[in-house]
Amino acid sequence: MNNFGSTQSPSQDVGILDDETSPAPGSGRLTQQLRRLLLSNEFGLLALIIIFSIIFAIVTPGFTSSFSLFAMGRTAAVNIIIGFSMMVVIVSGGLNLSVGSIGVCVAMGGGWLMQVAGFPWYLGVVGALALGAMIGALNGVLIVKTGLHSFIITLATMSIFFGVMIFLTQAGSFRELPPEYVTFGRMKINGVVSPLLIVTLVVGVILAVFFKLTTAGRRLLAAGANPDAAELSGIRVDRTIILCHAMSGVLAGIAGLMLVSRTGAAIPSMAGQLGQDWLLPAFLGPVLGGTLLTGGRASVLGTLLGAFLVTLLTTGLLLLQVGAFWVQTCLGLLLLAAVLIDLLRRSYLARHNLI
Repeated sequence: MNNFGSTQSPSQDVGILDDETSPAPGSGRLTQQLRRLLLSNEFGLLALIIIFSIIFAIVTPGFTSSFSLFAMGRTAAVNIIIGFSMMVVIVSGGLNLSVGSIGVCVAMGGGWLMQVAGFPWYLGVVGALALGAMIGALNGVLIVKTGLHSFIITLATMSIFFGVMIFLTQAGSFRELPPEYVTFGRMKINGVVSPLLIVTLVVGVILAVFFKLTTAGRRLLAAGANPDAAELSGIRVDRTIILCHAMSGVLAGIAGLMLVSRTGAAIPSMAGQLGQDWLLPAFLGPVLGGTLLTGGRASVLGTLLGAFLVTLLTTGLLLLQVGAFWVQTCLGLLLLAAVLIDLLRRSYLARHNLI
């Protein structure tokens, strides 16, 4: 199985062609591939999305209205990017608890550049994302230089980044942003689709290409799977750690800027206290999608589907007027169930030689 959950390889493709002359073994191989597909995270998530969509459409008035679908797509766009920002670090075997804090810092930096410094919106976005890359890279440098686990470093920097941002901005917000930037986040395509969702899909394609086709992406996966072996093969593991944290900072920044465009203002509390409101969606997407917490495997499609499922469940439960605290409880249970089910699934695949 490759790193994206796909079950086909070049050798397997050749094997399928050979099946035309040897039907019995080919039939068994196809059956095995079908079982792999049905047991993959991506297929399971897609099935759950379809099932819950049907349930909510039946029991929840207004769930399928154009406004509801537009709002859900816009929320999903941000949640998916938040999931990506955690995924690129989990791939290396680490964690980034400061995702929300970095996202808010970038959002506030972008707001300052556009409102106070007078930058055009596109230069403000570029400058803010550069800030996100630097903050993320700082996390990576601290992890490499101290040798401490990323959990400790990012737990500390989560508070540091947020505190510095509050000090510099005096907890003020930026609400006089360029109209075209704010309009983009509120725009509707065909009355239903948010352009933010298209931005998210483009980012997903770029990440998939990065991990699948680039040397840097493959080195990052190798370093996450077995750092010692990767180091012996000539891969600079310390550089890959800094790279993945810089990428995480950029992605968290994209999520923050999308949120600013959606709400029309850069607000310090947009990700909750210390950015903690982003932690649960940041973990849910990658974990549900099949990204290994031990590193070495990333599933961009799985993370996308996982984050969309979380958004779907949240939207449906809120429309059913379930309390927000119960929604958080459900999401926490979903995270726990996903980890346990994934353990069972991997155990089954290993017993049947499907991995």
